[in-house]
Amino acid sequence: MTKTDRVFEALVENGERLTAKQISARYSIANPHDAVYQIRMKGYPIYLNKHKDTKGRVTHKYRFGNASRKLVAAGYKAIAAGLV
Repeated sequence: MTKTDRVFEALVENGERLTAKQISARYSIANPHDAVYQIRMKGYPIYLNKHKDTKGRVTHKYRFGNASRKLVAAGYKAIAAGLV
């Protein structure tokens, strides 16, 4: 199982919400944004949301959302190809 597969399992299958720092530390990934990008290119809707804790600190967490896999894959492929 690759590191990206482990991130996929956490976000998609387990429904976790993770920051880039958590992904980097937990899975020893130097570039967590690239791991999320690879998951998105497979057609999974991974969103980055702002999260504010009880002390008012703002973090950004990745989460799995609800969108058509086919639609998301087409959109990200178009962006990557420079069509949009």
